[in-house]
Amino acid sequence: MRIDATLMGGLAEAAASAKDLEAAGYDGAWTAETAHDPFLPLVQAAADTDSIELGTSIAVAFARNPMLLANLGWDLQAFSNGRFILGLGSQIKPHITKRFSMEWSSPAARMREMINAVRAIWDTWENGTKLDFRGDFYQHTLMTPFFTPNASDLAGFGVPKIFIAAVGNLMTEVAGETCDGVIVHGFTTERYIREVTIPALEKGREKAGKTMDGFQISGPLFVVTGNNEDEMKQAAQATKQQIAFYGSTPAYRPVLELHGWGEMQEELNRLSKAGDWVKMGEAIDDEILNTFAVVGEPEQIAPELKRRYGDIVDRLGFYAPYKSDPGRWKPVLEELRS
Repeated sequence: MRIDATLMGGLAEAAASAKDLEAAGYDGAWTAETAHDPFLPLVQAAADTDSIELGTSIAVAFARNPMLLANLGWDLQAFSNGRFILGLGSQIKPHITKRFSMEWSSPAARMREMINAVRAIWDTWENGTKLDFRGDFYQHTLMTPFFTPNASDLAGFGVPKIFIAAVGNLMTEVAGETCDGVIVHGFTTERYIREVTIPALEKGREKAGKTMDGFQISGPLFVVTGNNEDEMKQAAQATKQQIAFYGSTPAYRPVLELHGWGEMQEELNRLSKAGDWVKMGEAIDDEILNTFAVVGEPEQIAPELKRRYGDIVDRLGFYAPYKSDPGRWKPVLEELRS
């Protein structure tokens, strides 16, 4: 199992953060598209590290087009000497149409086509094939030598791996069919991965004539821990708030429904529209918290993560939506590696 962490800060902090994570023994450092661009910090991180993998978790796919993603992925793969993973996510319709002012339609079909288009562009650059990609959403039929990077850029390591974030069956099938890995949402459970995610991935892999061999399931998983009772309480409250925030999203309702909590999604959505964030967090009881999160003292975390996810998750990250001491995770990391 590979252990991943979030690359903290923006451009100014990226290099130091990546060096610290590499020195601590993490296998991967990932950026998210929140308040900053997810790609630029990875340039700094790649320049100041040697072995840690670097990825976007996630970059918003539909805010861009396949040619832009192909360029970004190619250049970061070359600059990092083969350590880049292109992690993409669809986001939800209001963000695509209202925040990014881009088109939204048939997200699973569009994502499948986007990934296939990126791979077609890479194939042209790497192998000299004619670019003639014609789809329902994207068409790429022009590529001249002036705009073609040197195939030697990627000599020895090839094009980047592509992961996509997925929750529902359709997008998860697309991940299995077209990608090298899937990023399960933090708003997930062991039961959901076993009963929903893995069967959908297997269906996608079978559709593409592939097995699950080499395919990676990556998960930033909720963890609640602390060095004393007050820290534990604060961590639990912050995590409940984050679970409630995700639970208010209609697209994530299937996770709640699997556990018999589907009706809660409507109430959380109503409270979110009213801006009543405190009540949202209060709606998450300890049973729900312990289902979504591994809760315990630092020495209890690694054994429970192994018990729940050791046979189903290939890459694991700690999703801790609260202020914490970085040293708190060192014994957890060491135990997971033992």
